[in-house]
Amino acid sequence: MPRIEGRNAVYEALRAGRKIHRIYIKEKSSAEIIDEILEMAQKNNIPITRISNKKLSETARSHAHQGIIAEADHLKEYDINDIIKIKAEKDGDSLIIILDEIKDPHNFGAIIRTAYAAGADAVVYQDRRAVDITPVVLKAAAGAAEHLPLVKVSNINYAIKALKDAHYWVVGADAAAEKSHFAADFSGSTALVIGSEGSGLRRLVRENCDFLVKIPMKGQLGSLNASVAAAVIIYEIFRQEEKDNS
Repeated sequence: MPRIEGRNAVYEALRAGRKIHRIYIKEKSSAEIIDEILEMAQKNNIPITRISNKKLSETARSHAHQGIIAEADHLKEYDINDIIKIKAEKDGDSLIIILDEIKDPHNFGAIIRTAYAAGADAVVYQDRRAVDITPVVLKAAAGAAEHLPLVKVSNINYAIKALKDAHYWVVGADAAAEKSHFAADFSGSTALVIGSEGSGLRRLVRENCDFLVKIPMKGQLGSLNASVAAAVIIYEIFRQEEKDNS
């Protein structure tokens, strides 16, 4: 059974209405958010078990459970067609984040959190050679995964084609790109593709993008962490959208 670890992650799962089967809380644990979790659990007849911090730590997978773990149903599943319907039903432009073989669960979770904060409509990720939804991912996402559609696909390139057919501009983040993300025009619905931590975008994925952008850097490190790079570009897209709407 899937587990949710951490105070914000459990709180947002309850707030979003995900089916929770049992919540384990550290003995004598108390805080405002814990009280709110207990109140929601009571209203929804969710069993609460108080256990020692040692036992919680022995069963935790994120190594940062913050004194609370919940057993829950899986997140709702979405496909590309669901995301295209979201675009068709909204007034403004749509933003989708596509992850090409992201393997670090902390990066995955952080990107979900940033995408949700910036108003993205979904995060698309690959089902092979990439991290799946785990307690570590959910903890790093700090509850955002409960509110943002996550779309697992077997082939990123097929997903890109479907989004292009639905009139998305597909933009790849690539350190070797000629154009800075500051110089790019992100008007219109956009699908931003972020490559893996080690090798970046795969060749065919890169070729299927409409254009590529890079983040200008003065240092000699060569590239940023995948979640940081995603955040930098996502918020440039957000900034341009806000400017256009002002």
